[in-house]
Amino acid sequence: MRILVAEDDSVTRRLLESQLEKWGHQVITCVDGTSAWELLTRQDAPRLIILDWMMPGMDGVNICRNIRKLEQHPYRYLILLTSKSHQDDIVEGLEAGADDYVTKPFNPSELKGRIRVGARIIELHEKLTAALEKSEFQATHDSLTGILNRAAILRTLAIESDRARRNSVELGVILVDIDNFKRVNDSHGHLIGDAVLKEIARRLATSLRPYDSLGRYGGEEFVVVLPSCSENNAMNAAERLRSLIAEEPVSTSAGELVCTISLGATVGHGESIRDVDTLIRMADEALYRAKRGGRNRVELCM
Repeated sequence: MRILVAEDDSVTRRLLESQLEKWGHQVITCVDGTSAWELLTRQDAPRLIILDWMMPGMDGVNICRNIRKLEQHPYRYLILLTSKSHQDDIVEGLEAGADDYVTKPFNPSELKGRIRVGARIIELHEKLTAALEKSEFQATHDSLTGILNRAAILRTLAIESDRARRNSVELGVILVDIDNFKRVNDSHGHLIGDAVLKEIARRLATSLRPYDSLGRYGGEEFVVVLPSCSENNAMNAAERLRSLIAEEPVSTSAGELVCTISLGATVGHGESIRDVDTLIRMADEALYRAKRGGRNRVELCM
């Protein structure tokens, strides 16, 4: 592991560095609390830290307190190195945010054991964080296309609607529907249909601004949320999406399939935005007109 050692006593610092390197760790050393704190506020700071309790600039206990206030991710495992052995002092260090402590002069075997405990805690924390992130992603994203699912895109639309009302700015919404998608499933099967859905979702996502949002509304329908977007810009965005799908066939195991989409757009204006249902209804009306008008086209509902 990469381990930070903050210790102002040169003899103790060299002993720690020598032992840790002998056990296969990469060691970074600091001679005072100020330089240790500066390093620990960086994103790539070591995950396991050994801090001397008493040192110039900022002592180990205060560093522990400040690190815990930051609520950094990933988690930092903090070991206090101290000559204090009174129970009240130890409790103070642990309450400040230290995970463990080692008394001076340190016993190499004890230090090795505590380092191993810290390494296991960090590994378990990484696994837990990864599991939580995966669970959160699965809860908010469509399992087939990888874009936001219906609940998440509608929640995003509600958040952006509230922001547009507060800031008196415009908000664009586009409903997208794949034309004649049932024919794809009926002619080639659902696996090919799934491949078409994934590719169209991918193309739509790559054409949007970083702060736009795309979600699967259901079946072959998608919702695009466009913050701070006028009618003209919404129409331009919709036309860009339409062209992106129509101009290049979708490659599948059944061959290249020509696909098109129809789009209905609407724009809400600041305080006049009423609710999400109204925005969706207006975009759906425009989408219906696009379908009725021959498909592979864009319509706007004012």
